[in-house]
Amino acid sequence: MTSLLVDRIGELVTNEPGGRDPLAIRRDAAVVAVDGQIAWIGPTGGAPACDVRVDASNRAVIPGFVDSHTHLVFAGDRSGEFAARMAGEPYTGGGIRRTVAATNAAPDTELSANLAYLQRELTRQGTTTFETKSGYGLGVDTEARLLRIARGVTPETTFLGAHVVPDEYKDRPDDYVALVCGPMLDACAPHARWVDAFCERGAFDADQSRAVLTAGVAVGLAPRLHANQLGEGPGVRLGVELGAAAVDHCTHLSDADIDALAGGDTVATLLPGVEFSTRSPYPPARRLLDAGVTVALATDCNPGSSFTSSMPFCVALAVREMHLTPAEALWCATAGGAAALRRTDVGTITAGASADLVVLDAPSHVHLAYRPGVPLVHTVVANGEIAYQQGNS
Repeated sequence: MTSLLVDRIGELVTNEPGGRDPLAIRRDAAVVAVDGQIAWIGPTGGAPACDVRVDASNRAVIPGFVDSHTHLVFAGDRSGEFAARMAGEPYTGGGIRRTVAATNAAPDTELSANLAYLQRELTRQGTTTFETKSGYGLGVDTEARLLRIARGVTPETTFLGAHVVPDEYKDRPDDYVALVCGPMLDACAPHARWVDAFCERGAFDADQSRAVLTAGVAVGLAPRLHANQLGEGPGVRLGVELGAAAVDHCTHLSDADIDALAGGDTVATLLPGVEFSTRSPYPPARRLLDAGVTVALATDCNPGSSFTSSMPFCVALAVREMHLTPAEALWCATAGGAAALRRTDVGTITAGASADLVVLDAPSHVHLAYRPGVPLVHTVVANGEIAYQQGNS
């Protein structure tokens, strides 16, 4: 039995539900983890001795970030596309096919090495749980290959064969949907927990997206959906209707979309790195929260529209550009992300939860937005073990 103590915590964000303060902050606190789970929380003076001790030295401690939307298994570079957007070219999503071509040509070793590199980036910035998708293969064998590689580093894997219609099917998209719902799904389902589709103009319409998600559910996958990124459309309401755990992007929302989200338990996952990188309008986060919708923040780390792996950066963007309070943004990046993955064991520092926590080099969680761009992650504990410490890796 391995135990770890983090003590002398100045500000402990627990996200324990049920109180008036959504962060449920404790002061002068300590946390004990045993065999990867939170076993005890209390005052520093009452903490038991453990095998490993982390002295927080009055710093703030938060739950590990839960990044519920990434695209990490890919090859190639699209920095030229970013430069063109910054020079005024509009974002259309068409660059996905460039990544598909590079990814199909890359060997497993290259894809795995790039994934490992990005995973280290995530960890250094405080992310302890992350989801990632296929979608850069668009063929039976490559989609399954991407998910096999992803499953090696996270249980939160998503089949996204319905990302865009590949060029060879551009005049017969329904044939491609049939492929996704048939042989591709059969090959990918053993390696995935989730099924997803890009319900958007230029990608898949509501009927096609419904077919993909329904087929995935029939073989045991849980649904989630890309929706309403480029304009208003049927995606958000379709996701709610089908009981999707989350609809992601939610950049352009009607009153009916917000009412649908407020009336269900589907999480609205907002991806501010995309708006930053594409110069698009930011989602109406304040309207969502005021309507009682559960909101998550995620990076959408991908080589085209949001090549950031930094949840602290997304927290800062949410505060500055989407009018969330620092407390709301942190909750959305931790407990909100957990809700988007339908997890109760992460995104919180409570007894029985996974021992995933981050020591900030700051006295308060507010510094995540107050000091944007500054590397504030001092120590990361993942599953009860030290995964990163400043100066040690």
